[in-house]
Amino acid sequence: MTEQIEIEFKTLLSKTKYHQLTAHYQLQPTDFITQVNHYFDTPDQQLHSRHFGLRVRTTDFYDELTLKTPAEHGLLETTDQLTKAQTAEILRKGSILFSGAVAKRLLTASIDPRKIVPLTSLTTKRAEFPINEGLLAIDHSWYGQKEDFELELEVNDPILGKQAFMALLEKFAIPYQPAKNKIERAILEKAQR
Repeated sequence: MTEQIEIEFKTLLSKTKYHQLTAHYQLQPTDFITQVNHYFDTPDQQLHSRHFGLRVRTTDFYDELTLKTPAEHGLLETTDQLTKAQTAEILRKGSILFSGAVAKRLLTASIDPRKIVPLTSLTTKRAEFPINEGLLAIDHSWYGQKEDFELELEVNDPILGKQAFMALLEKFAIPYQPAKNKIERAILEKAQR
């Protein structure tokens, strides 16, 4: 179990800007990791109504169950590491673990982990690496009939981080396009089908 505060700034990218950034940072196909995010909520959207996000993330290297909840600055991420067998069971049954830090935090918020159901999934090819300003992620995501490109900068300080992010956008002449969280984009796309 880990808990950490996530402070990040993000923008959607055009395909052209995405390729410009991958060329600038000399990213190769081997620099990208494919991750599949499976999103969950209760049937009556108790998590969404509190601005919580819940996902199972699978990669070739690790799987995890993460609950994101609002914090003073950014989001509090509560994560339980999963074995491949646990992940397979969660996805097969369509229900999360009833024990662990995520379930405990849900119960603290008066949300029964047994009421959690799957919503939708999103696949991302991500290159993530440190730069002077923080941890930079360049994403290409697919969900339903949509795809998009995104730039994220994860930082430690919200004020300095925002300044660094805006300077990064200016450096690459990237217009700021507010990006909803991936869970929101995937759920909205599913609702529009």
